[in-house]
Amino acid sequence: MTDTNLLKFPIGKFILPTDFSIDQIGTWIETIDRLPSNIEEELNLLSNDQLDLSYREGSWTLRQVIHHLADSHMNSYIRFKWSLTEQRPLIKAYDEKAWARLEDARVMDPNISLGILKGLHQRWTYLLKHMTEEDFNRSFIHPESNYEYSLWVATALYAWHSDHHLGHIKIISRN
Repeated sequence: MTDTNLLKFPIGKFILPTDFSIDQIGTWIETIDRLPSNIEEELNLLSNDQLDLSYREGSWTLRQVIHHLADSHMNSYIRFKWSLTEQRPLIKAYDEKAWARLEDARVMDPNISLGILKGLHQRWTYLLKHMTEEDFNRSFIHPESNYEYSLWVATALYAWHSDHHLGHIKIISRN
């Protein structure tokens, strides 16, 4: 992996799992559950000026990354709820880059989004821990790709997403 790819994908690209086990899902849930405390730990290492640094040229600032995590994970939680209460719902996509350019993502204190993540992840991990194997096989359709995501794949993806952006934050906080 080149340095540019390492900065873009600090933990590597997402690899679509071909199958799942309850133990593996438990590991993914723990990763999702720990994200807010991991972000809080990294925020304690950062100065306010560092929040406006990018982890690579042309990327979001750390402030935008933290707000993006709240936006993205709220959308994911809602997708899980739709999938558990509807048959293969067609979810609503959102333009994450446009959302990251909005004033709140560019300027607000990231602790606001950290608070959102703390409450959201408590709800989400509670839901995940109480889902059955049948529940994890439920799915939603993404309108941009027409790809059908099972909830076990979505759980794997959001565990990766959590560590992926935590890796971006660590590029600044640990250097």
